[in-house]
Amino acid sequence: MVYTIRERQVTMDYQGKPFKDSIYPGGPQVIPGRIRCAYYDFGGEGVAYHDSDPVNHGSGGLNPADGSYLHEFRIHEAVDTTYTKDGEYDNHPYNYVEPELGMLYVGWTEPGEWIKYTVEVKQTGLYAVNLFYTSNRGGEIALSVNDRDVTGPIQIQTTYRDDDPLDWRQWHHWNQLNGIAKISLEQGIQVLTLHTVSNGGMNYAYLDFELL
Repeated sequence: MVYTIRERQVTMDYQGKPFKDSIYPGGPQVIPGRIRCAYYDFGGEGVAYHDSDPVNHGSGGLNPADGSYLHEFRIHEAVDTTYTKDGEYDNHPYNYVEPELGMLYVGWTEPGEWIKYTVEVKQTGLYAVNLFYTSNRGGEIALSVNDRDVTGPIQIQTTYRDDDPLDWRQWHHWNQLNGIAKISLEQGIQVLTLHTVSNGGMNYAYLDFELL
C-alpha cells in the first residue's frame, strides 16, 4: 500500500474519536487483532458513521430501555446495536458457528451505510480479514482505509437455512468467513471504514485481522 500525503491528511483531519465507556477502556482498536463492530468511533452522523435513520432499533427498541448496559448500549446514537441472547435467539442448532452470548453487534444494516474505526496497526504488512456475521440473503460489503477503497465489493454469502422453522431467526444464523480480503496496512494510526454495499440485513459482530 502506498501511503500518500493526501491519505495522511485525511487521517489528521478526521474528527472522530475512539470509543470508550465503563466496560471498554478506550483507545484505538489494535491490528493484528479483533475489531469489535459495535465499538465504532464517537463523532456522530456524517463523521464516525452514516445510518439510514436517526433511531437505534436495537438499544431502546428491540431491547427496551431498562437501565442495563446491554439494553442501553449507545442508545442515543443512530447505528443499530444489539447483542447475542441465550435460548432460541442466538443459541440454537442452526448456527454455522456458535457465537459468544452477550456479544454486542451492529444490525439492521442498509446499503450505503458505513461505520468508522480508529485503529492502531502494530506492524506493517499484509493482513487477512475474517468476518463474524449473519446474513439472511447475502450481500456485499467493502473496506476502506483513510477513505481509500482497499477491497472493492466483497461478496458475503447468505446464512439462510431452509430447515429453520422460525422465519425471524434467519437474521440470527451466525457464521465466520475467513479470508474475505487481503489488505496491506502501514504501521501507525489509521481510520478503517466498514461499508454496507448491497442488500443489507447483515449483522456484523467483529472483523479479525491476521498478519500473513
